[in-house]
Amino acid sequence: MDLSHHPEPDRWEIGSLVAEATGRAARPDPHLDRTGGPAGNARLTAWTGMVLLVLLAVEGITLIDVRGLITWHIVVGSLLVPPALLKTATTGWRMVRYYAGSRDYRTAGPPPLLLRLLAPLVVVSTLALLTTGIVVGVVGPDSARASFWGTPASLLFLHQASFAVWVGATSLHVLGRLVPAVRIIGGRAASAVDGRALRGLAVLVALALAVWVATIVLAGSAGWVG
Repeated sequence: MDLSHHPEPDRWEIGSLVAEATGRAARPDPHLDRTGGPAGNARLTAWTGMVLLVLLAVEGITLIDVRGLITWHIVVGSLLVPPALLKTATTGWRMVRYYAGSRDYRTAGPPPLLLRLLAPLVVVSTLALLTTGIVVGVVGPDSARASFWGTPASLLFLHQASFAVWVGATSLHVLGRLVPAVRIIGGRAASAVDGRALRGLAVLVALALAVWVATIVLAGSAGWVG
């Protein structure tokens, strides 16, 4: 049997994952009028991801001395919420459009299989981490450390456990998407994609909401700050 035209499939798409992660390959995102289509979606996702990366770097610094930097830890953690939701929305929209059979999103294609399998864990662990963090801040130290029904589990424990899962999943995600995001943002044709003003507005609104959320959460976290 002639197998020359039927190569053995790379079931985990390791080659395509490495090529895309290192910038040697890219998905062909079609450009559409007004919103930019898949190309516009990719740019909004990339910019939002960069905002998150900066905030996460600052939040990581607060982990060096959480007790001494607890105010910053709470503020930056709260700032992460709206951008994280925006990025979840942009990637979710792309997924829905792809599986709904949109011609343009089908042309762009999906991410490598490993990243698709990793995506639900990234989303769930991120939402769990941010949600438990806000609840821990608002209920105060005593309630956050109280165990559930005599078990070792507590709100603080759930926050720490979700952080452990999130670190592993998100680190792999960042390794796979950082270089493509930088290429998208710095590409010469970036400004030529329609919808630039709408994308900028979306990021600004997310940042404004982030400040609002941080203000409310910090005001309700007097137990930790004091």
